Amino acid sequence: MTTVLEILDKGTAYLAKKGIEDARRNMQMLVAHQLDCTRMDLYLRFDQPLEEDQLAPLRDLLKRRGDGVPLQHLLGSVTFHRRDFKSDPRALIPRPETEELVEWLLKNLKLPENPRALDIGCGSGVLGLTLAADLPGSQAVLADLSPDALDLARENAALLEISNATFVQSDLFSALAGRTFDLIVANLPYVPETDRPTLSKEVSHDPALALFGGPDGLDLIRRFVPAAKDHLAPGGWLALEIGIHQSEEVESLLRAASLTDVLTLKDLSGIPRFPVGRNEP
Repeated sequence: MTTVLEILDKGTAYLAKKGIEDARRNMQMLVAHQLDCTRMDLYLRFDQPLEEDQLAPLRDLLKRRGDGVPLQHLLGSVTFHRRDFKSDPRALIPRPETEELVEWLLKNLKLPENPRALDIGCGSGVLGLTLAADLPGSQAVLADLSPDALDLARENAALLEISNATFVQSDLFSALAGRTFDLIVANLPYVPETDRPTLSKEVSHDPALALFGGPDGLDLIRRFVPAAKDHLAPGGWLALEIGIHQSEEVESLLRAASLTDVLTLKDLSGIPRFPVGRNEP
């Protein structure tokens, strides 16, 4: 009979052969998911035999992971800033870099009491819902063009029992006329169309609508920044996530929109990733 350790070893070898990075961790996550335990628990269960009714679904998960289906979709969730969010093909899988942005915002921005926050292109809602949960007295609006993404964001709000968030289907600010916010965040599509053939199998499972931003990746951001200025309250902040080699032009867009305190924060890999700017008080 196959034990936990044996299936870990065999599955790791299979995923490595399929070119999956960090194959051991991936296999541990799949086995822990199937056994409804943590990865650490597996170390205490190496000798546990697995029955066929446990092995059959695990083999299916293993094959799909080897075919490039993202681990987050197979597990159905992703951890973001200490919370577990539902993750599926309706929205972009949250990246670790995005956590760096929300952590910087929460630590460094001095916002008014009961701040109004807007997450444009909210996807699964990780940014807007984290702000709603971690900013006392805040009211958050999560907006996206995709009704499927908004449904997922609503499900995550219900799952996490976050009640101070509302949801709006909107093409950027089209459904938000006359509203202003103390903080606007956006992780908009920024992948250049020319990069499409080079993306990994995992990334290809994300919605194209959430990935591609025209020839150089900045088509939507060029529309977004000037419009965002009109929706910032006095002293309000704007923060974005962008791709590599895009910071210089995005900073120029922020300054052209008369924002001040413009800078681009680097991610942990040293890439200029998060442009921020402020509306004058």
